[in-house]
Amino acid sequence: MQTVTLVPKEQFKISVEAETITPDNFAGKSTDEIGALVAFEGNAPRPLSELFDIKVDGSADAADDVKIEINGNVNRVKRIGEAMTAGLIMINGDVDMRCGAKMKGGTITIKGNADSWVGQEMTGGEINVQGDANYYVGAGYRGEACGMRGGKITVFGNANDFVGEHMCGGEIVIKGNAGIMPGLSNKGGKIVIEGDTDMPGSEMTKGTIIVKGTVKDMMPVYQKEGIEAVDGVEFTKYVGDVVVDGVGELFVK
Repeated sequence: MQTVTLVPKEQFKISVEAETITPDNFAGKSTDEIGALVAFEGNAPRPLSELFDIKVDGSADAADDVKIEINGNVNRVKRIGEAMTAGLIMINGDVDMRCGAKMKGGTITIKGNADSWVGQEMTGGEINVQGDANYYVGAGYRGEACGMRGGKITVFGNANDFVGEHMCGGEIVIKGNAGIMPGLSNKGGKIVIEGDTDMPGSEMTKGTIIVKGTVKDMMPVYQKEGIEAVDGVEFTKYVGDVVVDGVGELFVK
């Protein structure tokens, strides 16, 4: 097992693009080799050793035996864990946008809050946000036809607008409230919101949305189909979006 500990040398004022921070890139590398990997602070290339204090314990030949622990807020560091296939990333603080984007496997745990597009277009693996998440959880980036395709994202706090936009597969669980229009233009997958939300499922053609709290405003594009039990709890079931000939399922407590 290889454990790599990163501690930010400062609270970054300019955003850092750090898609190099993955178990795949760190596996089998020494402290100096990891430190030589490049991130971009703004448009300036910076080796990780200039941005973080780095400590490596143990060794591993494969990503699934690598744990990366980031101690401190990295709320100006983007794309951590992008396209990772295995291993573990633990962020003991807040993180910036696109954490776990295009992730294929492994686990990311964020002890603080996550900025927008956490789990963007991920196809596998698991992301756990113990605080709140901002906009576009598990969504597709602008212009993409599909967002999240597989894997699971759990947000233990609240999430902002457009949870799972263009989602095509996988599962998103929001333990708190969600903002407007979760499941916008969905083509598959499952979204569970344990708190309240507003206008879920607009333009959804396939997929499932379950709202255990209150829907403040329903889109007038769903056909009511009666009462149905989900995991032993009764919900009102709707099917739509009928405007786009959708067969998505919306369950409202």
